[in-house]
Amino acid sequence: MIKSVIFDLDNTLIDFMTMKKLSCDAAISAMIGAGLNINKEKAIKELFKLYDKYGLEEKGIFQKFLKKVAKKIDYEVLASGIVAYRRVRTGFLEPYPHVADVLFELKRRGIKLAIISDAPRLKAWVRLVSMKINHLFDVVVTFDDTKEFKPSTKPFEVAFKKLKVKPQECLMVGDRPERDIKGAKKLGMITCFARYGNPKAKSNADYEINDIKELLEIVE
Repeated sequence: MIKSVIFDLDNTLIDFMTMKKLSCDAAISAMIGAGLNINKEKAIKELFKLYDKYGLEEKGIFQKFLKKVAKKIDYEVLASGIVAYRRVRTGFLEPYPHVADVLFELKRRGIKLAIISDAPRLKAWVRLVSMKINHLFDVVVTFDDTKEFKPSTKPFEVAFKKLKVKPQECLMVGDRPERDIKGAKKLGMITCFARYGNPKAKSNADYEINDIKELLEIVE
């Protein structure tokens, strides 16, 4: 019997990559408008190469970007990029369709809800509060709680302890097979792959869903 559902956050509850791409596109356009001399398409490729190297949550990524492509930091250009990025990011922080309804229904059924995210604590909470779903979760575990990324078992173990449930009583829902699904399977959890967040991946999960509302058929 499933007593708890644990969710990944980015690309499971929120369309993080679309938000990231739109925000970065706006940032590059703003920096070019402020005087950065570079082809936009090339600039976006260079920026995402840095994200691949340092991670999507890397602080100071635009400083690194300017040092790489312009060999110096022009603070008017930098500020223009940051302001444009934040404006688009804030406006896009919304959950996937049906997320709130599904979470409310799971709570109504007495299911304990949790988040396990590789994002830093503050960024994870900002996203949850922005989406107005923070109050629905009994437990939120972020990178700062264990200093380890999934598929390490530590984040999952912290969640189990706080939820007071056994691994086999939990369903893990995520979009990253190599992190969410692999980590959960190590501990004997039931797994569900959010294919809408990662359409091309091979999941090896117990279940796959194309819309989060399909979760209600799994957790009965």
